[in-house]
Amino acid sequence: MERGSTSVGVLVIGAGAIADQHVAALSSDPRGRLAGFVDTSAARAGQAARAQGGVPWTTDLAEALAWPGVDACVLCTPNDTHDELAARVAAAGKHLLVEKPLATTVPAARKTVEAFAAAGRTLSVAHSHRFYDYARTVHGEIASGALGRPLLVRLALLGGWIWPDWRTWVIDRERSGGHALHNGVHLLDLVTWWIGDEPVSVYARGQRRTAAELDVHDHLEMVVTYAGGATAICEMSRAHRPASLSARDVVVQGTEGLLTMEWDGEGVLLADERGTHLAAEGPAAGFAAQMSAWLDTVTGTASTGVAGDEALLAVAMGVAAERSMELGRPVSLEEVR
Repeated sequence: MERGSTSVGVLVIGAGAIADQHVAALSSDPRGRLAGFVDTSAARAGQAARAQGGVPWTTDLAEALAWPGVDACVLCTPNDTHDELAARVAAAGKHLLVEKPLATTVPAARKTVEAFAAAGRTLSVAHSHRFYDYARTVHGEIASGALGRPLLVRLALLGGWIWPDWRTWVIDRERSGGHALHNGVHLLDLVTWWIGDEPVSVYARGQRRTAAELDVHDHLEMVVTYAGGATAICEMSRAHRPASLSARDVVVQGTEGLLTMEWDGEGVLLADERGTHLAAEGPAAGFAAQMSAWLDTVTGTASTGVAGDEALLAVAMGVAAERSMELGRPVSLEEVR
């Protein structure tokens, strides 16, 4: 932050749909201030800037990074551009919140982590599901010891098709890294955060349910094994009908208790030695809570965001899942590292 500044000036790189959610979250925190937009499309950048009251915009990243009052950036561009753009942000001495995944390869993700460490700037990654109410509730119950040591976690996030058409970069495997890296990484990161142990291997199966010609698998089943003996079973879909479907199922079996969250997500049921009772969900909305955690990190108040090394691990797990689908066998984290 500049000397005398009372808020963090945030430049948004990439003015697509996901940027809108980050900007809305930024507007809800008085510590953050929108400094402007940069996008390769002048029309898109200009429209976003006008929608936010006429903030500055440009198509030149170097120009935007040199604007006075820019302290940090939120990177909302396609996955295959993350490492190159993040390196430029680090070189400019700015803090960064980058959309997941951190990169599409393990070497690129590691290089990004090292660049920010060398620059002395914070790197956080938008694994937003960690900040949703249900995820924080489950994490809190496990951390409290109510379930004992987690042995088995099942997490299913099922939804319908959300992408606009067949030209979108998200379903281009070369650009997105595949569905395990683009969407499945949410689950891989989340179950690892809950279990709190080192993942050893990933065994994945993918299906192209929407169309055989689809370049990515729109339905994933991923099994993760951990050093301490725990297992996580993850199911991720963007192929269910109706397209508006959004269903979630959580089961955590521990040595001392069982936690379940029904499909409607209306409550978390906890069964332990005290009996069966409901666990109250936390109050925070996902993107707003994520933005608050990032600003905590940037301002030095706390370090509660998803750090670069955690996001590097998530990339390794996503790459292992993609490779597992290709090879038809479990893939160890050591293989992809």
